[in-house]
Amino acid sequence: MSLATAQQHAVEALRALIISGALAPGARVNQEDLAAEVGLSVAPVREALRVLEQEGQLTYLPRRGYFVTELRIADLEEIYDLRALLEGRAARHALPGLDAEAIARIERAARDCADAAGRGDVAAELAANRRFHFGIVEAPDRPHALRVIRLLWDSTEAYRAMYYNSPEERHASLDAHDRIIDAIHAGAADRLVAELAAHRDRALEVLRRILRASS
Repeated sequence: MSLATAQQHAVEALRALIISGALAPGARVNQEDLAAEVGLSVAPVREALRVLEQEGQLTYLPRRGYFVTELRIADLEEIYDLRALLEGRAARHALPGLDAEAIARIERAARDCADAAGRGDVAAELAANRRFHFGIVEAPDRPHALRVIRLLWDSTEAYRAMYYNSPEERHASLDAHDRIIDAIHAGAADRLVAELAAHRDRALEVLRRILRASS
């Protein structure tokens, strides 16, 4: 296995641990233990830790090591405010260019979300949900906006997993996806942005409750 392949394997394994909740926000990540768990040397694991630190999913503390990033409610609110601004603009810009093939990909991602929710597979649902939302906002002439949106998503992945661990919220998310798709088919930009905002606001409110309960 090449170093690049080993590093990618380590990145995926670490993300899976964060998504599953095995590594919760605030948890310390032990390089040696992780290397042993995924069957790799420490070198690719160390690089994987740096990748996730750059994404905001991990925080490095000198002489203490890496920890799963722990966000305050104020942090989440700031991130979601930025997402609202960028994703609303990106969706308006991308909507006229969503052809039949692009819409089919979005609908397929929504079906994959529903299938994963039915199985209780949070990791698969998160991956499908990401394809769904990025399929709506991606535009080839707006790479910088997409890069920032991706960074904002990455920085809250552990918290998004908390949201999807609730069966009630998984079903609410699927209903929201249906309304978003209806707005896309109608070519209704204002309605699309409003449905995306409502979907995002509900997730934020659930996360507020989770963080308040754990504080």
